[in-house]
Amino acid sequence: MKPPKPYRAPSWLPGGQAQTLWPLLIKPQPLKLRRERWTTPDGDFIDVDHLDGPADAPLLVLFHGLEGSAQSHYALSTAHACKAAGWRLALPHFRGCSGELNQRPRAYHSGDAEEIDWILRRLHATNGGRKLHAAGVSLGGNALLKWAGEQGSAAGERVTGVAAMCAPLDLAACGHHLAKGFNRIYTRHFLSTLKAVSARRLQQFPGLFDEARMRRAINLYEFDDAVTAPVHGFAGADDYWLRASAKPWLKSIAVPALAVNPKNDPFLPSRFLPTAADVSAFVRLEQPEGGGHVGFVTGPFPGSLDWLPQRLLHFFLYETS
Repeated sequence: MKPPKPYRAPSWLPGGQAQTLWPLLIKPQPLKLRRERWTTPDGDFIDVDHLDGPADAPLLVLFHGLEGSAQSHYALSTAHACKAAGWRLALPHFRGCSGELNQRPRAYHSGDAEEIDWILRRLHATNGGRKLHAAGVSLGGNALLKWAGEQGSAAGERVTGVAAMCAPLDLAACGHHLAKGFNRIYTRHFLSTLKAVSARRLQQFPGLFDEARMRRAINLYEFDDAVTAPVHGFAGADDYWLRASAKPWLKSIAVPALAVNPKNDPFLPSRFLPTAADVSAFVRLEQPEGGGHVGFVTGPFPGSLDWLPQRLLHFFLYETS
């Protein structure tokens, strides 16, 4: 496999906003995936979609972003790339993201390293000693990097390495930035689904959080302060954003790691991106000028979404040994 060229946005698609939104219009066609339902340690469930392949093939696990799923454009493009390469792929859904409401009060959050840990442990236990690669996109990337930092060298007992695409490494910077200007369109999109699911969860568990505050929330800070924080044991949005951010954990990572963060990502201003002084020697930082938030469109109009999965496959094939 040839290494993908350093990412460079096509001239016909300028700006981080366009580069973020365009992939929604050129999503690859879905592939047939095999779904498993797993019982969680606390008696809940998650659904994991699998692309099967040769028994001895590497297994890539991809954790999705906020309100994402196995049908997100980056998941579909990665599934097609894995099929072409003869790899196996596992796409775990965070709780409540597979189309059915989960059964416990907790949902998922940006620093959910505990959930990442048991998923990777289960995949490792059933993988027969074959290579297991772990990647995450946006929220999933932040949670994965936080997990790797918490685990230190022990992460290498389960995965060859970790890769994160457009992880919101500083949640406070990301959350406040999404409340400004055009970025509010993303906030409205997230809140529309988050509020709907939260309202259904409140019917299951009356008194879990303040419904009036949830419905009044007009940005992620207000939603996280009203819902995410109390449901998941944080003192409030500030405490959640501080403790769930992966950036402070990057110095503790002790397995090969890739963190790709475009400088024009509308979710995280470039001044908050980590530098070499913020990470361990195991972490490779790639911060291209363009790409948007999980965009990475390449080629002539209407473009392709091949760059992200090819970067992941090359990293795990050649840069983790």
